[in-house]
Amino acid sequence: MSKKVIVVGAGHAAGQVAVSLRQKGFDGAITLVGEEAYAPYQRPPLSKAFLAGELDANRLMFKPERYYPEHNIELELNTRVESIDRENKSVALSSGKQLDYDWLVLTTGSRVRKAPIPGSELANVHYLRNITDVEAIRSGLTPGSNLVIVGAGYIGLEVAAIAKKGGLNVTVLEMAERPLQRAVAPELSDFYTKLHTDAGVDLRCNVRIESFSGSTAVTGVNLKGAAPLPADIVIIGIGILPNTELAEAAGLTIDNGIAVDEFCRTEDPSILSAGDCTSHPNRLLGRRLRLESVHNALEQAKTVACTICGEPVEYAQIPWFWSDQYDIKLQIVGLSEGYDTVILRGEPASKHFAAFYLKGNKLLSVDAINSAREFMLAKKLLAKGAELDVEQLKDMSIPFKDIATAALA
Repeated sequence: MSKKVIVVGAGHAAGQVAVSLRQKGFDGAITLVGEEAYAPYQRPPLSKAFLAGELDANRLMFKPERYYPEHNIELELNTRVESIDRENKSVALSSGKQLDYDWLVLTTGSRVRKAPIPGSELANVHYLRNITDVEAIRSGLTPGSNLVIVGAGYIGLEVAAIAKKGGLNVTVLEMAERPLQRAVAPELSDFYTKLHTDAGVDLRCNVRIESFSGSTAVTGVNLKGAAPLPADIVIIGIGILPNTELAEAAGLTIDNGIAVDEFCRTEDPSILSAGDCTSHPNRLLGRRLRLESVHNALEQAKTVACTICGEPVEYAQIPWFWSDQYDIKLQIVGLSEGYDTVILRGEPASKHFAAFYLKGNKLLSVDAINSAREFMLAKKLLAKGAELDVEQLKDMSIPFKDIATAALA
């Protein structure tokens, strides 16, 4: 009897699960259930090229529309999974259907963190998470308009760069002491502050928002201890939360995400999970973590396919991320949490440098600004768990390639 796989969610991880299963020769039924009207599509361009109008929705798609019927993959779109019956191995859909499964894959992703600010329900106050959000935002990005962005994280700063290039008056408000405070060292925060202020962005930190004003649509932002700001459009980007409610209601373990093992299995042998919604043990980093990245979603999805096909392969990789702002490509590899030393190689003013985060001599992470070579070498160093000579790293007369080669030997 043919086996059935149901994938809950239709993002990066869901699309990759389906593709990888077919690539590995799985010939059973595959059904993807997604709440949006779209088949799986790429998310990073939403705050970059798609927001800028440089890509249309068709070019975001993970696979062409014809791929799914050609590979016998059924899409249940505009549909939500209401509940999981683990005993009978079935799911109930918002459409009224009930589907049986042999394997259930939870790729439920994440949702935006909502800001508890009075007036946030006004028209033209937006969050950015999907195609529909961006289409609504783009209609308000008219030259000369006043855009206020709440949150100086990667999404907020990427949007600020697009909007400024589009001729808007842009203000970014951040509650923390500096932009990207949770992600990068002060030296990188200083770099991005200068980058945006030089472009004409009004970037303010240590700000408290009291409310948004307006009758039906937003007209301003009221600040604590400062003059109100005019606002024709507001975009809030203050983080995301994993969608774990469906798994929790089914009795699965939640540990800062749906808890899976190194093969992406939950404690239920018929249920696996991948992507933003999961927490997993990482042997290379020596701890359990939850990652919000495309790389993690795609690689965990491949692991899911291997597990279902009876060829389990441990998922243990070094995380990496990226951000595009103006003419700057930031590539991050590793996790900097717990560092005690930051060493810059190169001059920030040149817009070509790298920040090395270390704990003692152990390399934890690298932020590479327009420095692809450093990024690629750092990936190899981190995968090996390499230690570096800090004094050599500080000596700019020694090429980093030589330092890395010695550490990898």
